[in-house]
Amino acid sequence: MQQRFIELGNGYTDLFELIELAKANRHRLHGMLALHTIVADQAVTSPVLILKPTDPGEFQALYVCLEGIPDPRVQPNKRYSLFAETAAALGANIVELEVRPSSSFPDKTLFYQYLIGILRMNRLIAPLQ
Repeated sequence: MQQRFIELGNGYTDLFELIELAKANRHRLHGMLALHTIVADQAVTSPVLILKPTDPGEFQALYVCLEGIPDPRVQPNKRYSLFAETAAALGANIVELEVRPSSSFPDKTLFYQYLIGILRMNRLIAPLQ
C-alpha cells in the first residue's frame, strides 16, 4: 500500500478543486480531515480529502490544501464552511486533529511521513500490508 499527500494550493480556487475532487470521487471517498495547527502565531487548518485505495495499484491519495484556511474554531470563515457543507452533502464526518506545523520539519517529505504515521495509528487510512 502506498499513501501520498497530494498538495493543492491554499487559495479559494484550490479549495474549490478539493471540493470538486470529493464530489467527483464520492464512490472512492474514505474520509475528510481538518488538521489544525499554529503557523507564525496564526491558528490555521488544512482540509484533507482521503480517497479509498485504487484497485489495482493499491495507491491511496490524500489531497490537502496545506495550512491555507483560518482555524474555524478561532475565526469562522466561508472557506471552511464550504468544506464542511461538502462533507455533509456527501455524508462524511470531518475528523479533526491537532498536528505540528509543516515548518517544524526540515523537509515537507518528513512532515507528510509524520502525518501518515498519525493517520495510520488512528486508523484513519489503510494500514500497510
